Amino acid sequence: MSVIEIILLLAVLAVLVLIGVLAIKVIRQYERAVVFRFGKLEGLKGPGLFIIIPFVDKIVKVDLRVRQLDVPKQTIVTRDNISVDVDAIIYYHVTEACRAIIEVEDFEAATALISQTTLRDVLGQNELDTILSDRETLNHKIQDEIRVVTEPWGIQVDIVTIRDISLPENMQRAIARQAEAEREKRSRIILAEGEYQASERMCDAARLYEKTPVAIKLREFQTLAEIAKERNLIVVTNGADNLGTTVGCVKALDR
Repeated sequence: MSVIEIILLLAVLAVLVLIGVLAIKVIRQYERAVVFRFGKLEGLKGPGLFIIIPFVDKIVKVDLRVRQLDVPKQTIVTRDNISVDVDAIIYYHVTEACRAIIEVEDFEAATALISQTTLRDVLGQNELDTILSDRETLNHKIQDEIRVVTEPWGIQVDIVTIRDISLPENMQRAIARQAEAEREKRSRIILAEGEYQASERMCDAARLYEKTPVAIKLREFQTLAEIAKERNLIVVTNGADNLGTTVGCVKALDR
């Protein structure tokens, strides 16, 4: 065999090896390969080992794992004309790789833009009190709005969470004053309720004393005994009753 034939044989072998390397593809478990043949969608491949036609087939890998999207702070004017800055976190994943590649140019950027727009639209339809107190409902509403747009792209939105709500300084002071007033209101209500219950008990006690005069005299003696515990205090009582009480004097002496 001549040198030229050997060189040609080696060249053919090299080309075959190159074609084999280009033809054999391996896709991980969490990936899929969208195959195009002469620019036309051929199908979906993977996971694992598969073969394509080199220089004819082109593949685009798509990651099917859940992705995290940080929605940057958006300035929102609420329904009651208050400006707030809100950011959120969105978790989504690709459910149909072919549609994610064909239906939209860049599904990641498109999902980020529609998330920002939907966040502003949904929160702008609510008052500040609702945004602060009912985040769970707003999260689900934002998720549903985004899902309507992204499902035709083969994108599934899993979780939407409003992360932070930044209020203007004057609004923070107003909310603090409102909270303080609410606490003062509850305190006054509790005190008034206590006074009312105490007055009811006193009325009940008065009715019992009226029916049993001896009881009120015993209560008087108990009160005198308690007063006598105080130092340098003189208590004088005057009168007589059916127990034989006479004019008396009780003096609490220094101990």
